[in-house]
Amino acid sequence: MDGEPAPPAQRRQATPPCEYVRRPIRAKGYVMTMTSGDTKTATAFLEQARALLGANGLVTDSADIEPWLTDWRGRYHGKAMAMAQPANSEQLAQLVALCADAGVPIVAQGGNSGMVGGATPDESGSAIVLSTRRLTDLAIDCEARLARCGAGVVLQVLHEASEAQGLRFPLSLGGKGSATVGGLISTNAGGTQVLRHGVMRTLVAGIEVVLADGRVLNLTSALKKDNRGFDLKQMFIGSEGTLGIITSAVLHLSPAIADRRVVIAATQTIQEARSLMLDCEREMRDSLEAFEVFPRSCLDAVLDYMPDAQDPLDTPYPWYAVLEFVADRAGADALGDKVEEVLAEAFENGLCQNAVIAASEAQAEAFWQLREVISPAEKAKGPAMQHDISVPVEKMPDFVVAVSKAVLDRHSDHEVAAFGHLGDGNVHFHVIAPPGSDRTEWESTKGKEISAFVYDLVTRWGGSISAEHGIGQDKLQTLRETADPNVLDVMRRVKNALDPDNLLNPGKLV
Repeated sequence: MDGEPAPPAQRRQATPPCEYVRRPIRAKGYVMTMTSGDTKTATAFLEQARALLGANGLVTDSADIEPWLTDWRGRYHGKAMAMAQPANSEQLAQLVALCADAGVPIVAQGGNSGMVGGATPDESGSAIVLSTRRLTDLAIDCEARLARCGAGVVLQVLHEASEAQGLRFPLSLGGKGSATVGGLISTNAGGTQVLRHGVMRTLVAGIEVVLADGRVLNLTSALKKDNRGFDLKQMFIGSEGTLGIITSAVLHLSPAIADRRVVIAATQTIQEARSLMLDCEREMRDSLEAFEVFPRSCLDAVLDYMPDAQDPLDTPYPWYAVLEFVADRAGADALGDKVEEVLAEAFENGLCQNAVIAASEAQAEAFWQLREVISPAEKAKGPAMQHDISVPVEKMPDFVVAVSKAVLDRHSDHEVAAFGHLGDGNVHFHVIAPPGSDRTEWESTKGKEISAFVYDLVTRWGGSISAEHGIGQDKLQTLRETADPNVLDVMRRVKNALDPDNLLNPGKLV
C-alpha cells in the first residue's frame, strides 16, 4: 500500500475550520514540514522542546531513536528529528502546542507493537515521535470497578494491578507485555475475550485527549447516563492518533474470576468447530469467555518456533480450538463438572474429535500460548501477507474454506494460514510466500496481488478489510478503494476540522 496523500483538490473539499481553531490555517490539509533550509527553525524548536521536557524527555541521538522508527513487522521504516518522552499529560499538551506553532508533525507511539505501520513516521525526518511510555499513573477504584490509568500503562501491568484488587480488565492479546492502554484505545483493539466482553470501545468509560492545537479535552466522566450532546470520546477511540493524542483513560473492570477451565478441542473442519462453539454457547453462555480456532499448520509453526512447547494432543488433527470457561464465586464449584459434561456430550454428538482440559494454571497458560504465538511464529517462517479481516460471524467458516481454496488455486506454491476469533467473525488470513522468497520483491509484486485479491473477496462477502489492527499506512489505499465514498468524505471533514494542518499522524487512516 503506497500510503500517498489524497490529491490537493480532494483535500480542499473539507468543511471550513471549526471555531475553536486558535490560529489561521496556513495550508489546510498539508503537513507543514521543516525542510533542510529550515535548520535554524528546527534548532529553535528542539531547544524549546528540550527546555520543556528536560534532558531525559527529548532524544535526538539517531542511534537511540532508531529502534522506534520501524514497525513491528519490519515493513515500514521512517525518520524523525527527535523522540519526545513527556513525563505527564501537562508536558504532553504543552509539547503539542509547541509543535502546532512550529508546524512539526507528531507521530504518537505506545508500545510500537501495531500491525499496520500506524505508529511509524514517514521518511522525511520532519516529524517527532511522541512516546507515551512515561505516562504510567495507575489507580484502581474497587468500589466503582474502574481503572484510571495513563496512556503508557502496559496491558499486562493493568492486568496485574486489577487482579491484586480482586478485579480484572477483561481484554487480553498476545502482545499484552508491550501494548499500552493508549495504543489499545487508539486502535480499538480486540483480542481473545471479545466474545463475552466486546472490543476496547465497550470497555472505555472515559478518556483525556490532547487536540492538535494543544488544548485538553477532559472526557473522563464515567457516568452511566450522560446525554450532554455527542459522545466525543467515541470519536477518538479507533482514530489511530489522527484526531488527538490520548493521555489517560478510565476503564471498566470486572469481578475477578474464581475459577476457569481452558480447553483445547480438536475438530475435522472449521465448520465443525463453529458447531461446537454454538453448542457451548447454548449450554454455558454465561461462562464461555473465549473461543479461538487455528489449523494444524499454525500449531506446527508454533512448535517449530518454540522448542519447549508441546503438542496438546497425541494425534494431529486438521483444526484446533482454544476454549475458556470462567465462573465467579457463586458458580466456581460447579464449573469443572459442567465443562466436562458439555464436552462429553459434544464428543458423543460428533462435534469434536478429541479434547483436553488444562490441569493447572501453568498448563492453561501454555494452551493459550499456542494461540498467542501464532503471529510471531508465522513471521519467523518468512514473508507473508497478513490480513486482519472480518466477515459476518455465521459466514466465517465457509469464507475460510472458500477463500483459502481460491488463493491456493492461483498460487499453489504458497501456504494459507487462517485463524482467529470464531465468535466475532475476525479472521487472521495469512498467505505465506514459498521458502526462499525475497521479502521486498515478493511483497511488492505477488504479495500485493494476493492482498488485492483477498480484499476483493472480503468485500464481496460483506466483510471489513480491518477487524482489529486498524488502517495505518498499510491499508490506506485499500480503504480508499473499498469504503463508501460518503463515509470517507465525513472522515476527512472530521480530520480537517480537528487537525486542519494535518500534523497528527499524517499519512495514516485518512
